[in-house]
Amino acid sequence: MPSWVWVLIAIAVIVVLAVVVWQALARRRTGRLQQQFGPEYERTLENADSKRDAEAELQTREERRQQFEIRPLSQVARDRYLQSWKRVQTQFVDDPRSAVAGADSLLQSVMAERGYPVEDFDQRAADLSVDHPQVVENYRHGHRLAQASADGSDSTEDLRQAMRHYRALFDELVEPAADQPTPREQVDNPQPNTIDRDPSHERTVR
Repeated sequence: MPSWVWVLIAIAVIVVLAVVVWQALARRRTGRLQQQFGPEYERTLENADSKRDAEAELQTREERRQQFEIRPLSQVARDRYLQSWKRVQTQFVDDPRSAVAGADSLLQSVMAERGYPVEDFDQRAADLSVDHPQVVENYRHGHRLAQASADGSDSTEDLRQAMRHYRALFDELVEPAADQPTPREQVDNPQPNTIDRDPSHERTVR
């Protein structure tokens, strides 16, 4: 057999092996991103032109997140924010619209103190999705309802739902101590939503 035939066979084998390795790496990347982002992976995939674009977007978020120095709140700061939330929650009874605006502002303050950049809303949500993929969609829903409130097209029920959505993110940003499960661990061992366990919240935000 001519030597050039062997060369072609060798090239074909190398190409096939390269494709197999590339596919294996792609599957591994997909699995890792699905585990990391959970429902946020599916949401990004639905809004992207292709799977490749969606996964590139999520990897970009991870790379950006690595540049931040995210720090836990001190106990003093945690207690301060919990008291502030209680005041906002109480305010809901008499002035739901202002309470929702206050909750939105309070969340931004917590994010900033934790070390997240507080830029435009879409960027904030994208940054949060890396560490808090299970509740970032709550934040988006709450923000949409808060915007409707600012535009005057709201209802008390919408505002109540906005507060509940905000509370889901607030609990993750403020409540967990260092020895509690991380958001990634909570994917495998989900805990009941603290909103439903908080009697004071249910009495106030109706």
